[in-house]
Amino acid sequence: MREFGYQRAHDVTGAVALLAADPDARFLGGGTNLVDLMKTGVERPARLVDVRELPLDRIEPTADGGLRIGATVTNSDLAAHPEVRRRYPALAQAVLAGASGQLRNMATVGGNLLQRTRCGYFADVSGPCNKRVPGSGCPAVAGEHHNHAVLGASGHCVAVHPSDMGVALTAFDAVVAYETLDGPGEVPVTDLYLPVGDTPHRETALPPGALITHVGLPAAPVAARSRYRKVRERASYAFAIGSVAAALDIEDGRIRAARLALGAVASRPWRARAAEAVLTGAAADGTAFAAAADAELAAARPLPDNAYKVTLMRNLVVSVLTELAERDPR
Repeated sequence: MREFGYQRAHDVTGAVALLAADPDARFLGGGTNLVDLMKTGVERPARLVDVRELPLDRIEPTADGGLRIGATVTNSDLAAHPEVRRRYPALAQAVLAGASGQLRNMATVGGNLLQRTRCGYFADVSGPCNKRVPGSGCPAVAGEHHNHAVLGASGHCVAVHPSDMGVALTAFDAVVAYETLDGPGEVPVTDLYLPVGDTPHRETALPPGALITHVGLPAAPVAARSRYRKVRERASYAFAIGSVAAALDIEDGRIRAARLALGAVASRPWRARAAEAVLTGAAADGTAFAAAADAELAAARPLPDNAYKVTLMRNLVVSVLTELAERDPR
């Protein structure tokens, strides 16, 4: 590991200034991803700016009926918060589906959204990877890719985003707020992650040196009846090979509103807008659920060893939506 400096920030303005003074610095939250990448040599910061003691660790109601979630709130505290569990149960379920209890006690909301892919080629500094070394190639395309992207990928990168939390936040139109030397800004989670294209090393729309301060969840009555389900290769402590965050509002057997996001299928949490369009106004039955899944997955472009994901995700979407409809049979 490269030798690095360490400095603890005491306020948001100071934290942003510290990073601006050293472009080779990184913000340190829980460190559950960054420190691992430093050990393998993927990340080699000259300085860590510790932001854990900044006053960003609260979950508060907003005037519009939503929630304001501080960036240093731990995953454990987020999942246990009574208003999160009541208003956005899929978010609590998504957080609990990720990692172990020990990691959730350390990991933060801001850090979770900015975690890097777990693609093995990305983690191996001895080989090429366009995300690590732009222009060096993507060996996963012709190599090991059974858990890689089937939506929104390119020949330059087929890695998937690992966040469970991000999938639920995407479904519920969360907005990421940040601070820079030029002042505050915000970006919807759906726009936070840049398309892969031919620049997979450019991962987010955050300005250089930006510090995430909080995540805003707007009021969403439909989210109160929501569900997150994750499929993985072992029962616990594993990243998804496919996941779904879904919510339905049903009246007289028809769907008034639907929210749907998919995980582990793209370089970002995937908002399933084509599926939502099919569901809205349709009968809440298996035919509509299957049609919605097919509409979204029509854009899938699997590789030879991950084509199973298309069938997996179709079945998963239908199963989760059916469960929601049976729980809310109005």
